[in-house]
Parts: sequence; C-alpha cells; structure tokens
Amino acid sequence: MKSDIQIAQEATLQPIAAVAEKLGLGAEEISLYGKYKAKIDHRLAAKKQPKGKLILVTAISPTPAGEGKTTTSVGLADALCALGKSTMLCLREPSLGPVFGVKGGAAGGGYAQVVPMEDINLHFTGDLHAIGAANNLLAAMIDNHIFQGNALGIDPRRITWKRCVDMNDRQLRFITDGLGGKVNGTPREDGFDITVASEVMAVFCLATDLEDMKQRLSQIVIGYTYGGEPVTAGQLNAAGAMTALLKDAFDPNLVQTLEGNPAIIHGGPFANIAHGCNSVMATRLSLSLADYVVTEAGFGADLGAEKFLDIKCRKADLAPEAVVLVATVRALKHHGGCPKEELSVPSLSYLEKGSANLVRHIENLQNVYGLPVCVAINAFPTDSSEEHEFLTELCKKLNVPCALSEVFAKGSEGGKALAQAVLDVMEQKPLQCAYPLEAPLCEKIEAVCTKVYRAGKVNYSPATKKALAEIEAMGYGNLPVCIAKTQYSFSDNAKLLAAPEGFEMTVRDVRLSAGAGFVVVIMGAIMTMPGLPKKPAAENIDVDKEGRITGLF
Repeated sequence: MKSDIQIAQEATLQPIAAVAEKLGLGAEEISLYGKYKAKIDHRLAAKKQPKGKLILVTAISPTPAGEGKTTTSVGLADALCALGKSTMLCLREPSLGPVFGVKGGAAGGGYAQVVPMEDINLHFTGDLHAIGAANNLLAAMIDNHIFQGNALGIDPRRITWKRCVDMNDRQLRFITDGLGGKVNGTPREDGFDITVASEVMAVFCLATDLEDMKQRLSQIVIGYTYGGEPVTAGQLNAAGAMTALLKDAFDPNLVQTLEGNPAIIHGGPFANIAHGCNSVMATRLSLSLADYVVTEAGFGADLGAEKFLDIKCRKADLAPEAVVLVATVRALKHHGGCPKEELSVPSLSYLEKGSANLVRHIENLQNVYGLPVCVAINAFPTDSSEEHEFLTELCKKLNVPCALSEVFAKGSEGGKALAQAVLDVMEQKPLQCAYPLEAPLCEKIEAVCTKVYRAGKVNYSPATKKALAEIEAMGYGNLPVCIAKTQYSFSDNAKLLAAPEGFEMTVRDVRLSAGAGFVVVIMGAIMTMPGLPKKPAAENIDVDKEGRITGLF
C-alpha cells in the first residue's frame, strides 16, 4: 500500500494560476509562491459579497486509533465538486510541532489530500515564521524597554508575555534569561509557548483586515506595572512593526487537492490550547468565491467546534448550515475500552460502549448549538459490515443522517454519499451559543463545563478566582472564554473516555488575551508548550540526494 507522501509525490498538479482561474481570480489578485502555491489578496474579501454556505467538519473525541477529520474535509470538498457544486476547502496550516512529534502532518491522507503535501506540512509560505517573529519582536521590545530605563514601570515579576517557537520543546517551558551581567539585560523568569498557542496567532486568525489586526495587536496586555496597572503592546509602540511582519502572511494561501480543486489554508491555532480554527479572513474570502465552503475545527467537537461557534462565529458573524461529525469504528471501540492490539478485531460490545461518545457530541451540536448534524463514518479496511450497520442504526434512532466515507481509498468517488447527505441536511438556522457574553467569567466557564463537557463541578484555586476578578475589574469581563484542556476526554482527565458525567474540573491558570478578545482558561495538565514523544516522527523523516523527502505523513 502506498504511503500518503508517495501518493502526493506521484500526483500531477495543476499550475496554481490555473486553479486561481477557476475561482475567477486574475494574475493581479494572486502572488505566486513557485508553481503550486499562491497568496490571494486579502482585500478581495471586502470587495466581493459572500454567497457561500458554510459546512463545519468536526469529530468525536480523538484517540490514538485516529479519526481522519482533515481527510474527510478534503474528500467531502472533492465530492461536492464532483457533484457539480462550486466548493472551496478551507483549512488550518500545520504546525511543525506535531509534524515532527507524534501526530504527523495535517494535509489529509490517502487519496484525499491537499498538495504540495511536503510544503504545506513544513515551511509552506512562511506564515508561522512571521507570526513567531512578530511575537518575539514584542518580547524583545518588552525587555529592551526595561533595560533602557523602564519608563512605564513594568514589573519584571509580572510580565505575562512569553516567547514562542513552532516546535514541541518542553525544555523551554520555564527558563531564566537576561543572565551574564547588566549589559545582557535584566534577569527574570521567562518561558516559551508553541507558536500556534501564541496570542499573535489568535489575533492573526480573528482579524478582519490589516487595520483591525494592528488595533488588536496594540491591545495585547504584556504584563503589569509595579502599581498593578496593565501594560499593552500599544504603549510599547510595537503594533506597527508587528503588523509589518504579518502584512504578507495575512494574505490567505491558495493550494489544491489531489483532484485539482481549490483549497485555502491559512492560520493554525491548536484547539486544545487555543481556539482551533483557520483565519476569519480565509473563511470570509472562501465564502465570497464559492457556493459551498468546507472548513474544519480542531480535535473533538467539545474543543474545536465549541470554540468555532462560541468565539469565531460570534466575532465574525458566521454560522454553519451543517455540521459533519466524523467518527471511526476503531476510535469508538477505543472509547469503549478496547485494548489497542484488538482494535482491528470486530466487536459490537466495545463499539456499543464507546458510541456514547458519538451520541454526546451529537446531542451537544443539536441541543446546545441548535445545528443540523450529519455523521461521517470514516471507513477503515478492518471495519466489519456489522459494525457499520450498528452505527447507521444508532444514528437512525437519533434521527441523524449517517453516511460511510471512503475518501481515503477512493477520493471524491468515496465521498459522494456523504456529500449528498450533507446537502440534504443543510438548513439556515440561528446559531445558539453556550453562554451569553454578558455573563460573569465564572458563569461562562461553568456553562461550557456543564453543558458541553457535562461536569458536575468546577473548582478554582484562590489565585485563579482572584485573576478572574481582576480581569473583570479591568473591563474584560464580557469576553468569551477559550478553555485549554486535554483533547482525549470531555473532562480534564485524559483517561476518562466515552461520555463521562458528574466529574469535577479544576481551573489551573487564567490568561487574558485582550488582543485576541478572549480569556484563556487552563485546566488539568495541559501545556501551552508540548513535548516530543519517546520516538518522535522526526526520526523517520529523511531526504535523498535528489531532494525527495521520505517518512513524512
């Protein structure tokens, strides 16, 4: 069986200018990055009237057995195109952390991929490097301000802004810098986040134009004075230079699927530690260029979809007309307690137990957010027909359309049944959110924890209670919350699988992201700088003498 990278490397790609022509874009509206990548002028989004219908792809709680959300998104877009529908695929950019870690790339798989796969998974058009540079410019300007006399009275012990790097590197979570004497700065405790968890990434993805981005960057709170007053990037005069670094990156990236259909890939926040959606600019531009837009939100629906709906849609005045919930037999059996070595063995018993996770996500999307749902069963060769039939019948009892997706093996042909099911379920309905913005921050946190996760209680330390009160006192109490927690469970404990309820959750830390426009709430053992696994994927990646990359997946 061919690997994903072999399939991608053997594909015949269309010149990206030809892909742009399908969208009605001329040479003056795109900037070429080689033969197969281009950037689209972001200003087109303001000139063109949105006409498309939005389809959100999300998934059950992820497991080591795999769900295939991006693969399903790519295959669904291809299938809609095969049915004669004008369709745009809209995805996030991969981070180098998981590419070299354990998860691998994020360009789909099999015969449902976006290409050029190696470029997309590695440096792409440099967007993530630009975001990291803007983040670290601000960090450098903070420490330089203190070194040059500290006119703003910034308390070095209360600097909240971290440096970032787009790599899983646990060694950088907590550091001490500024050592080596007076000429080398002021010694202080510091640390790194992974770039995709940076507030600059969130600002980049939620901004509606360059002016909005610059304004948001200026509102970033970097720390506090000795008197306890917040200090912003605007006060450091950093926003203009940061925007200059991000100007070209702000133009969305155009690539193609293996079948030559257009795809925009732009912005890449994680959903377990950030808000998990591609940029607002990319989504709006896509909606103006196609009749249907397929987009995805990271990890399970309790994370990516919740943030897509409660944060992105609310801020950008968007609403999906259908939600595709991706599930696999293997992943549901994992939630049912099936040992890893038995996942390929048919078992209705494990599947029935684990399907509670699927049911919970369906209930949340329908009852909390009021959206029409279609279930996609991402087929694996080891699935049995009895297992597929069980899930089909389960969805039928819940009055939810369900379709088998075979896009990994068959491309668009394997996704036509799913595409038709999605078209049939689409309905324009007013979006409900999990909480009102005017509610106190604690109530918003508890609304997500009890309504979406089904927790019985939320615990706060005295320090986090105080931090939330201070954020509200500064006038930021009306912001939405962005909860950072494990992706493997509805709870903050990765070992609680399927559909637990009545458990307790603990708020470990709170961070104000004033520029992005939300409050980050950290729960459990989740880290904003991941680490590499015992055997990282990087060990299997190589390049031959012709420059051909192998081992990337």
